[in-house]
Amino acid sequence: MPEHTEVTPAEAQEIEASGHYVSVSLCGKELEVVPAGAWRQSAMRKLRVGEMDGFLEDVLSPDSYELYLELDPTNDDLNAFMEEVSAGSGETVGKSSGRAPSSRSTRRR
Repeated sequence: MPEHTEVTPAEAQEIEASGHYVSVSLCGKELEVVPAGAWRQSAMRKLRVGEMDGFLEDVLSPDSYELYLELDPTNDDLNAFMEEVSAGSGETVGKSSGRAPSSRSTRRR
C-alpha cells in the first residue's frame, strides 16, 4: 500500500487548482483523486445522494474515471477506496461535523 502524507485544506485547494492529484488504490489499480479537502460542494451533494458515478467523475482525473468505469467496483471496494482517500487527505469523507455543542448550558423557561 502506498504511503500517504497528510494534506492541509489549503494545500488540497492548491493541488486542485494546479491539477494535481493523490494516488489511491481501487481494486489493485492506482487512481488519481483530488484530495478530499479540495472537493467542491457540488461533488459533495452528489456523494450525499449516492450519485457515485457523477461524484467520482468530479473528483478523479479523466483517465482514472475511465479506469473506474472499467473496474466496475463493488460497494466494499468503493468503501475501502473512500477510507483510503480520507486517510490520505487527513479528513473524514462524507461526514459533516456540524456545529460544536455550546459549552454553556441553556436554561429553559
